[in-house]
Amino acid sequence: MHHAPRPRRGFTLIELLVVIAVIGVLIGLLLPAVQSARESARRNSCASNLRQFGLALLNYESGRGCFPATDARGSTTASATATGGWSLHARLLPFAEQSMLSDRFDFTRAAFTGNFAAQTPNAAFAALFATPIPLLLCASDPAPAVQAANGFSYGGNNYMVSFGSATADGAGRCYWNFGRPTDGIVYENSKVRIRHVTDGLSKTAIASEAVRSITAVSDPVTFPAGSPPPQPYQYTLNGSTGWNPGTLVGPAGATPTTAAIDALVANWQSITTWRGASSPAMRGRGLSWAATTQGNSLTNGFLTPNSPIPDYVVHWSGFFGPKSHHRGGANVLFGDGRVVFLGEEIDAALHRGLHSINGGEVVSND
Repeated sequence: MHHAPRPRRGFTLIELLVVIAVIGVLIGLLLPAVQSARESARRNSCASNLRQFGLALLNYESGRGCFPATDARGSTTASATATGGWSLHARLLPFAEQSMLSDRFDFTRAAFTGNFAAQTPNAAFAALFATPIPLLLCASDPAPAVQAANGFSYGGNNYMVSFGSATADGAGRCYWNFGRPTDGIVYENSKVRIRHVTDGLSKTAIASEAVRSITAVSDPVTFPAGSPPPQPYQYTLNGSTGWNPGTLVGPAGATPTTAAIDALVANWQSITTWRGASSPAMRGRGLSWAATTQGNSLTNGFLTPNSPIPDYVVHWSGFFGPKSHHRGGANVLFGDGRVVFLGEEIDAALHRGLHSINGGEVVSND
């Protein structure tokens, strides 16, 4: 007897299309979760780096008797010195498990030469300055770890030390020019110790992350008024126009109040010139861990985390704040070694108070 062949079972075209559609929907639902998990891991890695950076700062203070200072070349009027130009990050390297690199430096010689508008690294150290240091890089920042300016390559930096609140009292005390004593843990040739942090280490922000600048098609680069580059800003705003370059005390040479500075900075969208990583003056953000310029190693608490106002550079100082590629805020290091993810909604006055070491502000433990 011959049996009729059984029909072969399989999917119809419609069934295949349904299956593919379901898989596509599942991938669409899963992908944001995977991306979120990856970003969470990167944010935690960033916090860990900043925490290790904080330990290096505290160990330096313990071992050397004070927090590291910026060199005298931080001033707009300072000329090249025999031992100038070293960043505080370079001095921290032995306390951050980077002795093999720092041992090749000679801090009795200048790190950079040239005036503030055109920095040139000492040929003896230029190749070392190009070394990327993973501890100083946030994994969420897409900017290249090594970038160039003035024909030299530099390892980047995401973690900036705070020189205070950048506020002013209207009576001659201005804390945004780090060429003078400020209310932060660092300024030019400072010798701030832990005992000077009278507000309490747990209530004082001493460092935070920043968004590194990228190379612009030209430097400075122009964006039309009212049409800035997208956030997070990978360029710094050139806010020097209208400020007295000799004394750095404020608009038209006047002694400013914090309210006056706020009013000036709030007009930022009228400015059209920005600087990137390739700026001859190295006035981008985080181009080099080796440079002592404010864009590369320093910050303050004038702007809240991920503020819509970009980092606002004024001659050799400026108005900054924590900035990141993380959603909702940025990592901030406190004086007791804690790293806190500060949200974008934090009150500006509270944020500035956190960056002051001796303002006597009342700050909640929350």
